[in-house]
Amino acid sequence: MVDTKQEIERKYEATAEEAGPSGRPDLPGLPELTGAGPVATVVSRGVATLEATYYDTPGQRLLADAITLRHRTGGDDEGWHLKLPVGPDTREELRAPLGDEVPAEMAALLRSRVRHDPLRPLAHLRTERDRKDLVDADGTVLAEVSVDRVTARRLGPEESRPVRWTEVEVELAEGRGHDQRLLDAVEVRLRDGGLHRADTPSKLAKALAETEKAAVAVESGAGGPGKPAKPAKPGKPAKTARQVARAASEPRRPLGADDVVLDYIRRQVDALVRLDPAVRRDVPDAVHRMRVATRRLRSAFRSYRKVLDRSVTDPIGDELKWLAGELGVERDREVLTERLEGRLAELPEELRRGPVRERLHHWSHGRRDGARATVLGALDSERYLTLLDTLDALVADPPLRRDAAKPAAPVVAKAVLRDYERLAGRMATALETPPGPDRDIAIHQARKAAKRVRYAAETARPALGKSAKRFARRMQDVQDVLGDHQDSVVAREALRQLATQAHVAGESDFTFGLLYGREEERAAARERELPDLWAEVSREKHRADLEA
Repeated sequence: MVDTKQEIERKYEATAEEAGPSGRPDLPGLPELTGAGPVATVVSRGVATLEATYYDTPGQRLLADAITLRHRTGGDDEGWHLKLPVGPDTREELRAPLGDEVPAEMAALLRSRVRHDPLRPLAHLRTERDRKDLVDADGTVLAEVSVDRVTARRLGPEESRPVRWTEVEVELAEGRGHDQRLLDAVEVRLRDGGLHRADTPSKLAKALAETEKAAVAVESGAGGPGKPAKPAKPGKPAKTARQVARAASEPRRPLGADDVVLDYIRRQVDALVRLDPAVRRDVPDAVHRMRVATRRLRSAFRSYRKVLDRSVTDPIGDELKWLAGELGVERDREVLTERLEGRLAELPEELRRGPVRERLHHWSHGRRDGARATVLGALDSERYLTLLDTLDALVADPPLRRDAAKPAAPVVAKAVLRDYERLAGRMATALETPPGPDRDIAIHQARKAAKRVRYAAETARPALGKSAKRFARRMQDVQDVLGDHQDSVVAREALRQLATQAHVAGESDFTFGLLYGREEERAAARERELPDLWAEVSREKHRADLEA
């Protein structure tokens, strides 16, 4: 069983002037923290000894993404700890009971980073933690301040010499949210006491950096007391100030089409990997965001086919389509359930005939179990891990075409406008088709085209600036209307099924029929909006703005 908490903390270390013998910053004591913001008193909780072994892959994939996995004994929370970055000063901490092996649930959350690499002990840290609670006038604990005296050694084939340092952590108490004012007030006192924000984001990062420095010092002959340092080897003379200034002023390569497209692709690949743990933990909206990342990647491959070779990207796009489809089962259920529950809540009580809420709940949750299993099955598959490896390989060695080296602005503008012309053709078909199933299909096709134009414009923003941002926003307006129409089509089919189930069970189907009629009217209203909206969005000046 894994427990979760949000950790909001800041780390501090001593300034160089406070460093003790042999370079270890030994603090003489914390500054007075009473009166820092709402802090009324400081309560000592004694000293705890913590023994932690940190794990990572041989290539340190977790550390590269600011993730830490450790096995720790001692203190109030001994066990396995997995920390995932959330935002500034904030991490999600997952805890599991002590055991010899990495808990299966934690291993699953790391799969998108670790892939097939083994997790091995990387470093061992022994911490003497002097803990103090910051308490307000009502006796409520606001935060914990700890002075940590750390002894660390790198593990592996050649174990390092131990390194030592002292740091201070300030962690908000659970339930305090992100109390920025309290953290800032405490920080002022700590700075006045000779502390500054730590240069490294975690104890593990600090341990690896310090053991590396110690190893280099030993290798250079300056690593032991009484040992004279080896003379430095002759090398190239340092550059003069004039040479540095001349190098800085040399013209750089203009922003190329490959710079813009590959930057966008990297961000979407990063999003896929980053969202994997959130999807596994069923975090709200995580499935949607991961599915959007797959769509943005596919769209970029298609829109920028003059930049990236489609003989390479098309097979990857097919795999992304598969993943989006597996994610879509759960996402479509989420969207549809939210829509139907919202429509039902709009009805006055007297129009809700029979057990409609229960019927809807049973219908939705019956679909949820299967949808959830489909998503997790996809993320646990070899096919998915192969896709992630393939995307990494593409980013590392992109299959560039001739347009990739050209200045970005004209290349990306042309790609956006090419996608726009495709959308214009589909919009013409949708507007000319009489109301009915054929128009529903035509509108859905136009919706997908509008999304592609929007993604292409988002990609182009670094090169085209505000004009691309405005164009993407206009495409979003079109997509919203077309999307709401499609959601209504899907909702009506679900309501028809629910009405049939209610009728067979001897329940009233009146409410489901009423909701069906309202959805029908909503779709008709969206269809009436389309001509004027498209007339505005498709004005020539908006397209000319992209090429200005």
